[in-house]
Amino acid sequence: MDVERLEGVVSGFAGARDGIDTMLRDRGLRATAPELTAESLLRGAHASAVLAGSTSSLDDVRRGEGDATAQSALRLSVELLGLAPVLTRAPVQALARLHTVAAAGTVPEERLGRPRDAAATARLRDAVTVLGEGRPALLTAAVLHAEIATGEPFGSADGLVARAAERLVLVASGLDAKSLIVPEAGHLAHRAAYESNLRAYATGGRPGLQAWLVYCAEASPLRGE
Repeated sequence: MDVERLEGVVSGFAGARDGIDTMLRDRGLRATAPELTAESLLRGAHASAVLAGSTSSLDDVRRGEGDATAQSALRLSVELLGLAPVLTRAPVQALARLHTVAAAGTVPEERLGRPRDAAATARLRDAVTVLGEGRPALLTAAVLHAEIATGEPFGSADGLVARAAERLVLVASGLDAKSLIVPEAGHLAHRAAYESNLRAYATGGRPGLQAWLVYCAEASPLRGE
């Protein structure tokens, strides 16, 4: 995947990284209370759930009274930080665990954490190779997100898994080790662009890849606002 040659991608992600570093530094967030991490994860869970069709409010999720989709997203937020080391050493296992948590109670137990067929298994294994390519964390997270969201390897809860995987990459890479950025909220704030650029990615080819990556780079500085 020769993303370096796509116009606007490298510079866009460099600017996004600078913006995130500045935000965390200027607000003194690199050394902060666990309560802020918990709030970030809660807000991310709510935003991801809404993108997946939930009608629950943030207050509903905060009280633990959200609908089934919101409950799934909330369970993901509880487990997410603990999966950072697993993503590094066994990425497919980490993604399988995300699906197991997200889809619990909605699919047969034997399908939890399992790709839907051999083709999906192969695509998932191909997708996680991006983690070892040495590219910036934001770019890596964006590609993995799109691969899961559009490839739908599990056949259920793939959107929730994709957005959790994006956040997990940022944590595991050390860019946002305490998970204070809220990428899901950025996608919800720009929902039309988020969904249209995922569709562009799904069509394949360089134009779709470029459109998705440029969108992600441009949305990044707004995340967590």
